[in-house]
Amino acid sequence: MPKTVALTPPDDADAAAMAAPDLASPPDAAADDAPEARTPPPAADKAKDAAGYVTPSMAQYVEIKAANPDCLLFYRMGDFYELFFEDAEKASQALGIVLTKRGKHMGEDIPMCGVPVSRSEEYLHKLIALGFRVAVCEQMEDPAEARKRGSKAVVRRDVTRLVTPGTITEDSLLDARRENVLLAVARVRAGEERHAYGLAWTDMSTGSFRVTASTPETLAADLARIEPAEVLLSDVLYDEPELKEIWQSLPAVTPLPRQGFEGAGAEQRLAQFFKVAALDGFGSFSRAELIAAAAIVSYVDRTQLGARPALAPPVRAAEDGAMLIDAGTRANLEIVRTTSGDRRGSLLASVDRTVTAAGARLLARRLSEPLMDLAGIRARHDAVAHFVEDPELTSKVRRRLAGAPDLARALSRLSLGRGSPRDLLAIGQGLEEGLALAADLAPEAGRDLPADLARCARTLAAPEGRLAQELLAALVDEPPHLRRDGGFIRAGFDPDLDATRALRDESRRVVAALERRYAEDTGIKSLKIRHNAVLGYFVEVTAQNAERLREPPHLATFTHRQTMAGAVRFTSTELADLESRIASAGERALAIEQALFDRLAGDVVAAAETIRAAAEALAELDVHASLARLAVDERHVRPDMTESFDFRIEGGRHPVVEQALARSRAPFVANDCDLSPPEGRDGGRIWLITGPNMAGKSTFLRQNALIAVLAQAGCFVPARSARLGLVDRLFSRVGAADDLARGRSTFMVEMVETAAILNQATPRSLVILDEIGRGTATFDGMSIAWASLEHLHEVNGCRALFATHFHELTALSQRCPRLTNATVKVTEWQGDVVFLHEVVLGAADRSYGIQVARLAGLPPAVIARAKAVLAELEAAERASPVQKLIDDLPLFAAARRPAPEPAAHQVVDDGLGAALDDLHPDEMTPRAALEALYALKTLRTRRRD
Repeated sequence: MPKTVALTPPDDADAAAMAAPDLASPPDAAADDAPEARTPPPAADKAKDAAGYVTPSMAQYVEIKAANPDCLLFYRMGDFYELFFEDAEKASQALGIVLTKRGKHMGEDIPMCGVPVSRSEEYLHKLIALGFRVAVCEQMEDPAEARKRGSKAVVRRDVTRLVTPGTITEDSLLDARRENVLLAVARVRAGEERHAYGLAWTDMSTGSFRVTASTPETLAADLARIEPAEVLLSDVLYDEPELKEIWQSLPAVTPLPRQGFEGAGAEQRLAQFFKVAALDGFGSFSRAELIAAAAIVSYVDRTQLGARPALAPPVRAAEDGAMLIDAGTRANLEIVRTTSGDRRGSLLASVDRTVTAAGARLLARRLSEPLMDLAGIRARHDAVAHFVEDPELTSKVRRRLAGAPDLARALSRLSLGRGSPRDLLAIGQGLEEGLALAADLAPEAGRDLPADLARCARTLAAPEGRLAQELLAALVDEPPHLRRDGGFIRAGFDPDLDATRALRDESRRVVAALERRYAEDTGIKSLKIRHNAVLGYFVEVTAQNAERLREPPHLATFTHRQTMAGAVRFTSTELADLESRIASAGERALAIEQALFDRLAGDVVAAAETIRAAAEALAELDVHASLARLAVDERHVRPDMTESFDFRIEGGRHPVVEQALARSRAPFVANDCDLSPPEGRDGGRIWLITGPNMAGKSTFLRQNALIAVLAQAGCFVPARSARLGLVDRLFSRVGAADDLARGRSTFMVEMVETAAILNQATPRSLVILDEIGRGTATFDGMSIAWASLEHLHEVNGCRALFATHFHELTALSQRCPRLTNATVKVTEWQGDVVFLHEVVLGAADRSYGIQVARLAGLPPAVIARAKAVLAELEAAERASPVQKLIDDLPLFAAARRPAPEPAAHQVVDDGLGAALDDLHPDEMTPRAALEALYALKTLRTRRRD
């Protein structure tokens, strides 16, 4: 970003005491920036400053800043937002703008920087992304009104909103295709040693509001699923040592006083916000959920300063819950963004064919929280199948959706008083497109719509056409972005406005006629009538022609106003009178338009519930139609979803890798995967996959996990066929990296993730593990991998893919009935290894690591030496085969092995038992106890003899 020097002229009469003495006034400055308001203070006033004098403007700034100590204060002064003192130092460094100074405060220079109001959103975006909170302080009156109260009067200012990461609503500050979630976490005691958590979250830009219960075990996974932009929690919870790691992993955490998270009054705060007598109509919520939801609405009230966004009433997230995917697994699988944080290259980017921003947000949410409700999953598949079977309908729906605006975000801005004429037009156009789509979806003869599509059609047909018609009739086709610019009401909509505009426009023609007449009367053809905010209308001539207007007969008509370099400005009585009439007509026309805007915006907010439902229906249609287009384009099939433990995929493909290869015209090798339970067994299979690096093991592992995510999110899957039992939790440990911020090595990160899997996986879970134990010594690593594999088989009982280079583990298939060996095929050609990327049953005979190293470019001498060392090691291995270890080491079954039966009571008459029976320790003195011990020792010695 280029460096910006922000030197802002003050807009208050007293602000001159703050101003740098060399600031020059532009000739067309606003009235409140006039030179006379900028005169440096006399020496006496400077002395007062040096002695501790506080200017009125600075006193106002300090007072407002004191009320918002945790925010950068954007203090409006004319056309700039200015920052002072420590705020200026922080902002100048963060934004890359020049830090300057402006006057003195308490005898010290005032650090200052500023940003233009016209570009403020650009700077706000950067500050919010860096984690700052911003208080926007606006001028609440015109500077001319302030001057009426006296030359030292200060323009009234006040904070109009607090901008935080979770409360932004402006399109320019948001990613249109991503939700911006504000989330609150509440905790209540659920027993003597256990707590229950409640989560509530809203996207203020769309009005969605959801709650769910959580537990200490699932809290981190739930937060990773929701992916909040800002998290609210009590300061007590924030300081909990065992939770610090979770909070540190989040982008923005805002601790609040614990009083805001107390149960007393939570239900009342929610009822007051939604203006209802009781919350019974919204559903039943736990105490923790109510506290979290109340914290959300309280924070919204505080940051929006009374402006009430059009939030939907809180609803509980899916009753049957979602597939739990922890943060590590999400990062490994790159579901919505890659490990580098980019959207491109993620699963979401590869399957997103949506044509609306709302549809893209909904698709991302569905991929982040795949359903556990079998009926809901099948209903989504039915909707996609309907579009797949009717390509013509799919194309028609997608064409209409492409022209539909983002209704939810437009509604949110209008409800907060930040809407524009374009937002009103968006509501009208969106509702009209919804009605047209409802007609397009009308069921054909003998063919009913799937339940999800029928519900969308009913929702879109519900709104009256009156509101859409009125909005489209009222607004011009291309309204301005800002309502203050006017000109957005269509001619013919309001007779009073039309009459006022006619007067205004006729007056403008009169000005043009007057200019021609003055030019003819004076003989100065270059004479122009111009206008600016300071002088109003004026006659402007060149300096060479100015003397002619200062002499009779023109002296009686023209009065000198201002001399400039190369031009002189005059006015006249006739021109002043015309200006008054023009100003009156223009101001009245603008006032009428503003009143019409307020009325139309009020009508929209009154219909908020209906509009929000239409927005959700449009997004849902977009997702279903886009997934159908994806299925056709990429040859995806409908998965057969069951309640069983099946997991059988034929011809499965990795959606991201396949599309990347397609761009380079390279084929993707599809592979089968069958983790369904073996005949007569309860748990699913574990595939132990061996093979060299670069052969595609990690791709194979990931593609099967992603197929499970896609299927339960309601998508078709990249395979020839798929029969899948529901997956309750998805675990992935693929790849390795240090976590230096937490002081963890690569191996420690690997072990922490593995521990989470072994401790939490259930028989319905799907686990993918890659190279467990490779981060430590060979025998240590193999031992850990061995024990982990046995634990998955005997204790967790889950479906799993376990990739390893420890070929010794393949012998476990002889002892573990649910364990199947698989390998990635390779071949050698003229000394080179060729990767076939085909997964087949069986075990690899070696890892081909030296061949891969040669492909990587290791020096020939290193390769030759590695081969020699490998030969020696393999010879030693043949002398001590792993089969002996398998035979000698009992299978790990600690969790399943029954407790040993007590041995039958055996009576051994060796005298010790009788001697012990005669002892009464509680009645013995220390000396007697010692003598008894010696006596027992003697008996023991005699027995041995």
